[in-house]
Amino acid sequence: MHHLTYGDIKQAADRISGRVRPVTIAPVDPGAIRTAHRDPLDDREPEPCEVWLALEYMQHTGSFKARGAQNFIQAHREAGTLPDAGVTIASGGNAGLACAWAAQQQGVRATVFLPATAPEVKVAKLRGYEADVRLVGSEYAEALAACENFTAATGALPSHAYDHPLIAAGAGTLLEEIRTQIPGLDTVVVAVGGGGLFAGIATAAQHHNIRTIAVEPDNCRALNAALDVGHLVDVTVDSVAADSLGARRTSAMALHTAQRDRVHSVLVPDSEILRARQALWDHRRIAVEHGAATALAALTAAPHHVPDRDLPTTPSRNYRPASGEKVAVVLCGANTDPSQLTHQTTGR
Repeated sequence: MHHLTYGDIKQAADRISGRVRPVTIAPVDPGAIRTAHRDPLDDREPEPCEVWLALEYMQHTGSFKARGAQNFIQAHREAGTLPDAGVTIASGGNAGLACAWAAQQQGVRATVFLPATAPEVKVAKLRGYEADVRLVGSEYAEALAACENFTAATGALPSHAYDHPLIAAGAGTLLEEIRTQIPGLDTVVVAVGGGGLFAGIATAAQHHNIRTIAVEPDNCRALNAALDVGHLVDVTVDSVAADSLGARRTSAMALHTAQRDRVHSVLVPDSEILRARQALWDHRRIAVEHGAATALAALTAAPHHVPDRDLPTTPSRNYRPASGEKVAVVLCGANTDPSQLTHQTTGR
């Protein structure tokens, strides 16, 4: 297995420079995020923490995945390993969109396999990026099998949703951009699904001695469960954020990264994910997918939430920054239906 290195991320940054949108950073209002309780013997005046939102949902295709897809295709082009049949992927989600977009940018054919039940809006978006969309079967496994057959028959290059060093390294470029805009950054907070974004960001963060908070929904905790037992395990996936974070099993690359220093695993309940997502809409008119709101929920969740069921270990339920700590929260994607947000207004 290839362990991701900081060198991989630096190479990716050079490859995709000028081909992706640089991330925009927005400060959170002072005092909006509570800090941790201080040592009662510490008589210094407490400083509020400083929190920024990294608005990566404004990236091409609406998510961070454009970075990894661009790096993947560009690296294969440089190595002369891009086949005439182009690239192929089975995904109607952010990975499929990113693959189709990056292929279009590079003038490469993209063949995307989806179940016939895929929403028409996703199919239309993929076709908008000039992808050849093949609708096969009624569930993802059938589309994936067709994609594998297509690869075998044509020699097309299979792209990956997250479990590939080029994809993860592309995602890690996000941390490089964030830290140049926030000098002295202490901590980055990121949601974890399959683990590509997390592995890339945490690898870059570790190089710069920055802490990474890896956030997952209570009922969608592939990385947290793997950390508990020390190896990859399958978990049940049952969360409002499952459409983007719903990996049954995290990647070996993500687990290896998480077992190193300065990584903290946090679980949040769906109720807090919904609350964070709504708050972003109410106060900022930001409409993100539930997966992106999961990261913010780690900072806004009520303390001492009691888990609904017995977990092998009781993981932390939130993350409270220290006095004066500088924190960046990655809002990673916005491929969501905003109509659920616009009809709710809270009385705050």
